[in-house]
Amino acid sequence: MSVYDERPWLARYDPGQPADVEPEFGDALAMFAATVARAPEADAIRYFDGRIGFAELDRLTDAFAAGLVAEGFAAGERVAIFTQNVPQFVIAQIGTWKAGGIAVPVNPMYKGRELAGLLADSGASVLVCLQSLHRDVAAGVLPGSAVRTVLTTSELDLHSGTATDVLAGVTRIDCPGTIDLLEFLHRHRGATPPAATTGPDDVAFLTYTSGTTGPPKGAMATHRNVVFNARTYRDWIGLDAGDVVLGVAPLFHITGLVGHVAVTLLTGAPLVLMYRLDPALALRTAERERATFTVGSITVFIALMNAPGAQRSQLATLRKIYSGGAPIPPSTVHAFRETFGHYIHNIYGLTETTSPSHAVPLHAEAPVDDASGALSVGVPVYGTVVRIIDEDGADLAPGEVGELVTAGPQVVAGYWEKPEETARALPGGVLHTGDVGYMDADGWFYIVDRKKDQINAGGYKIWPREVEDVLYEHPAVREAAVVGVPDEYRGETVKAFVSLRADATATPAELIAFAGERMAAYKYPRQVEILDEIPKTASGKVLRRELRGR
Repeated sequence: MSVYDERPWLARYDPGQPADVEPEFGDALAMFAATVARAPEADAIRYFDGRIGFAELDRLTDAFAAGLVAEGFAAGERVAIFTQNVPQFVIAQIGTWKAGGIAVPVNPMYKGRELAGLLADSGASVLVCLQSLHRDVAAGVLPGSAVRTVLTTSELDLHSGTATDVLAGVTRIDCPGTIDLLEFLHRHRGATPPAATTGPDDVAFLTYTSGTTGPPKGAMATHRNVVFNARTYRDWIGLDAGDVVLGVAPLFHITGLVGHVAVTLLTGAPLVLMYRLDPALALRTAERERATFTVGSITVFIALMNAPGAQRSQLATLRKIYSGGAPIPPSTVHAFRETFGHYIHNIYGLTETTSPSHAVPLHAEAPVDDASGALSVGVPVYGTVVRIIDEDGADLAPGEVGELVTAGPQVVAGYWEKPEETARALPGGVLHTGDVGYMDADGWFYIVDRKKDQINAGGYKIWPREVEDVLYEHPAVREAAVVGVPDEYRGETVKAFVSLRADATATPAELIAFAGERMAAYKYPRQVEILDEIPKTASGKVLRRELRGR
């Protein structure tokens, strides 16, 4: 028996936590229905000054599903949802399930080519779209797609329209050839859709990978995956109907889909939406709504710390904070606690693990590896076994670096219509993550980097993460990203891109010297370029390929 089969991480769990849990519901619709029955008048969604209760959300999603069926929608078809963080996203997602369909969340930053590729890959027959995204992006690619029905909506709907921060200058847009979503819901209000025959192994949504390692692929998250990890969030963090979820993660991303929407559907905790992340608005909203829980990329929390006029009191109630999706420098965790008084717990997972596979227990703090300075991403969650393997697939001993391989109830069924990709990444239903890391003797896991991001400088192997963590220690650095670039002498050398804090200055030479004093000669960056912003995906992951091409 391998050390991983013994699951040494169980000793790190908070007292009273079980090693394994079972989903309480057969599908996400049953999970939602139980909450509607338990708390029909409680807020499900808060959007600026707008409120939608659970019973009303149930009625709206019934109308959506009945309308789809009336338009000829059949079970198993796909609905693409192309919006920002607005209530219409949640209505479309649940309504799609009620019609027996599969939801396909779409990154609202997509341009025409990207949207066309996703529509073609998913074969979506329905598109739910913000009016502005229809005008600017979708209208040009829909004629060549399989989409039959287009429902457009406005971010000005479902609240009074007085939110001026992020909606300043937004106007309603006429979208010829489309159906207005609110009119569609009104037309079908009171109709009952045919009962969906959804089961645990049916696909709930196709979540497309970010494309940082190649063309995006549609990961097939089943209802079993969604219900299981909704429970993981609830039980691991201690969430219930008395909590308030601050929706800082994009809803199209797996973190938003599970850590925001599914958590609300299971627990009855209201989900607070803000259209998109504006740091100053998020702070005011958290204070006004007395938000208690959130999960998002570390770039969100860096932005909150650097928001003009940020005050400790604004996040006084936000005591359950988790961050994943990108490496977390220990210095940032310390700075956030100095600013707001709260600890950021690490959480780790991939699109293919339906959000978390690892997390730091709520009443613990992640250790920092003395040798590398890396902050642990936590321990495997309920029912999950993670191994560190070598190039030949053999288990490695604690402390040895290799690839993380994950088996558990949250691992997706595969990639949509890509059997070869599925067989390669998920042989036997076990996920080969492509992430490199190790487990220490106490069961804590550490991520070193992505395999593809390792820099080879004259035969010396360098992980960008280690260099970035050093740069984050400089008081002027707000964000840092490190890549390998061609070098005539060493083949490849280290280049760092940094953005600076608003009130700070530093030159490339100063930053190179700072890192050189703290790292081996082959590791520190030979080049530093200062940018206003580090390019990232909407979910906060650094676009290293874009940096390499600069």
